[in-house]
Amino acid sequence: MTASRPRFGRRAALAGAVLLAAGLFSPAVQAAEPIKIGLVTALSGQSAQAGEAITRGLTIAIDEINAKGGLLGGRKLELVRRDDEANPAKGVIAARELIFKEKVAVLFGGLDTPVSLAIVPIANQEKVPFMGPWAAGTPVTKNGANPNFAFRVSAVDELVNVAMLEYAQKTFKAGKPGMILINNPWGESNEKGLKAALAAKSMSAVGIEKFEANDVDVVPQLSRLRSAGADVLFMVGNVGPSAQVVKSLDRMGWKVPIVSHWGPAGGRFTELAGPSAKNVHFVQTYSFFGKQSPVGEKVIAALKAKYPNIKGPDDITPAVGVANAYDGMQLAALAIEAAGSTDGDAIRQGFYKIGRYEGLIKTYDKPFSPGVHDAVGPQDYVWAQFIDNRILPVGIEN
Repeated sequence: MTASRPRFGRRAALAGAVLLAAGLFSPAVQAAEPIKIGLVTALSGQSAQAGEAITRGLTIAIDEINAKGGLLGGRKLELVRRDDEANPAKGVIAARELIFKEKVAVLFGGLDTPVSLAIVPIANQEKVPFMGPWAAGTPVTKNGANPNFAFRVSAVDELVNVAMLEYAQKTFKAGKPGMILINNPWGESNEKGLKAALAAKSMSAVGIEKFEANDVDVVPQLSRLRSAGADVLFMVGNVGPSAQVVKSLDRMGWKVPIVSHWGPAGGRFTELAGPSAKNVHFVQTYSFFGKQSPVGEKVIAALKAKYPNIKGPDDITPAVGVANAYDGMQLAALAIEAAGSTDGDAIRQGFYKIGRYEGLIKTYDKPFSPGVHDAVGPQDYVWAQFIDNRILPVGIEN
């Protein structure tokens, strides 16, 4: 028996012609395609918990938006994730894949400042809006690009640094601060910001010490700070490195107050640092403990419904990953709607058209402008510490 491929081909062509005539290949059908939202973050390693928190914040927002009918006349949002393993080179590969292969409309990412600083130039070059839900390095948004496609709903180093100094003075009556900073671009960003914050009050650090991400003994650096008379330590480092600082202080028997950026909140800090983890006071942008706004109550309910392991605020950790990502996604959706398309430059300008939005962290009112790409400021920061392995606002014990 001979094959009937030619006849099948003619039938397929005829069917295609009928469908085309019926308008089923029209732009209206294409409009129903999902709008892809990209996420590059640490999904493995010591900071995986933070990457998962960002994922959950985005997912809850996307579910909410899709339940309301999606965007741009019914197009649903779809989250596409890639693991950067906290590595800038891998972050660049992931970002390029999401931009060029997946054609994402907005790219979220860069849990770590070095990763974000590697990705942002690509986003600017390819005109794809970048939304930062975690990395706090000042140059992420203040990157010199014009037009600038990098936006952020998160803490900002130069603002956190002012808050760190004010908190240290108010809480610990500190007058001789020392710095213990991770030796990478995030540490450099904070060194610059802390020096500026101190100079504004006619102060200076008694010492500035650096440590590497893989250091297991920071006693030499801390010993120099103790000899210099430091009465408080400003610490900047992610989970693992910060834990080594705390353990080194324990070995020294030096009980000095630690005022930290939010690095310790990103993963297994209490497990790695031990009992003294509770002595670290660190900044946050949100807490699910205490009385919640209607938006907060709605998000908690959605998290409980979608993730069986979430029974209450204890399980929503780190809270900043969830909160920043949730608000960032909602604001990005408003920008896409304002743009009326998924064109990158139109979305960039759409961010400037956002008016009032009642978010989780706060009620935003024109959060972005060409000169301001950071939606969260010092007035939105919360100070927290680990109590019984839970991140609680300072002063709240249960």
